[in-house]
Amino acid sequence: MWIPAAGLVLGVLIGLLIPVRVPGVYSKYMSVAVLAALDSVFGGLRASMEDNFDNAIFLSGFFSNTLLAAFLAYIGDQLGVELYLAAVLAFGMRLFQNLAIIRRHLLKK
Repeated sequence: MWIPAAGLVLGVLIGLLIPVRVPGVYSKYMSVAVLAALDSVFGGLRASMEDNFDNAIFLSGFFSNTLLAAFLAYIGDQLGVELYLAAVLAFGMRLFQNLAIIRRHLLKK
């Protein structure tokens, strides 16, 4: 349970301590990649609370979701279609769903 939470805290601390400037042209890619990564982290927390966490599934999901989201944004840019919105919608819904399940699990304890 602590692996995803520790990774999230470590990532936030590194992000706060090391300022990284992302050019505006990459903002779509970064936004969907961060959203996909957060979805994976909350999914990992949820799986850990349900005693169903698997490190291989977490890591493969983290990287494949992040790459797929960035790829959708790239393909959308090439086609002239705001395709990244599909990734924002899908990962946003899953993120809030996982957060709601985590909240319910914590309130039941």
